[in-house]
Amino acid sequence: MKESIDIEARLFELQDLQYRDFHARLIPTIAPQTIIGVRTPRLRKFAKEIAKTPQAAEFIKKLPHKYYDENNLHGFLIEEIKDYNRLIQELDLFLPYVDNWATCDLMNPKILKNHLPELLVKIQEWIYSDQTYSIRFGIETLMRFYLDDACKPEYLEMVSHVTYDDYYVKMMIAWYFATALAKQYDIAIESFRITQEQKMYLRTLKAMP
Repeated sequence: MKESIDIEARLFELQDLQYRDFHARLIPTIAPQTIIGVRTPRLRKFAKEIAKTPQAAEFIKKLPHKYYDENNLHGFLIEEIKDYNRLIQELDLFLPYVDNWATCDLMNPKILKNHLPELLVKIQEWIYSDQTYSIRFGIETLMRFYLDDACKPEYLEMVSHVTYDDYYVKMMIAWYFATALAKQYDIAIESFRITQEQKMYLRTLKAMP
């Protein structure tokens, strides 16, 4: 019989108080007392260790979580799901409970890149939702997987149409367009999100030796 896993207790065993205090300053939107202080590599390793256990399956059903680190663990457990449809289902269940930029940005399920056509439909749902971190995650996913060979002008237009008034959404939009300029200059420069003055300036930069 396998040993039962007390996930909360294990997280406190992995606690790094110095890291907790430092990290609390980076995430002003959540209460410091909800941060245990588990470093990301250790938390991701823990997620891999328990991903196939009954305790992990039960853990991701219990929302909302009490601790920031539990939310991050939840995201890492989602990353371990290999079935695309179940992965999307779990993301849809979890994203409304994400309450900070770090938990949102840490999630990066690698299997998504193998499902770009159907993923694009889901990205549109996230981007045009009314939930801050669903929008942010959608834009970030578009940035991760659709700014190389899969890039099309309409994807940049999709992001430019986002009008949700939230600081963390606006910062992701800015990050998206900065990355688009670096990876797809000719497409990005024509985006109406960029002013004429900015376009002229960027063209001068490109023309410089």
